[in-house]
Amino acid sequence: MDETDRKLVSLLRANSRESISSLAAQLKVSRGTVQNRIDRMLAHGDIQAFTIATRPDVEDQRIRAIMAINIEGERSAAVIKALRGFKQVEAIHSTNGRWDLIAELACENLGEFARTLDDIRLIEGIAQTETNILLATQRF
Repeated sequence: MDETDRKLVSLLRANSRESISSLAAQLKVSRGTVQNRIDRMLAHGDIQAFTIATRPDVEDQRIRAIMAINIEGERSAAVIKALRGFKQVEAIHSTNGRWDLIAELACENLGEFARTLDDIRLIEGIAQTETNILLATQRF
């Protein structure tokens, strides 16, 4: 990705519904250039999906959290595969330091949240977890 691609991705992150014409004007390139770059990044997997952002109050009742996970031995691949089976796991991040993985969780209510935590803790290879509920999110 070059500088124009990075700027294009930044604009799409801010508003993935922005028109090709508007993106081209902001980048000072032709519409064809923007469309070709988007098509190329989609084909190469650089762009994997277009998504939406909702107002914070739209999903006030959802329980969102991050779970730090410590893995026993060399079981990372198996643990990640098991985590992918949970609809409540929105993303998994590998990291350094004390924790091996960070999982982003989203549950409809506290009951589902408690069951999800219990089920994840039963995954073979998970040695320890620490979970924090997200109270507020600032999007940039």
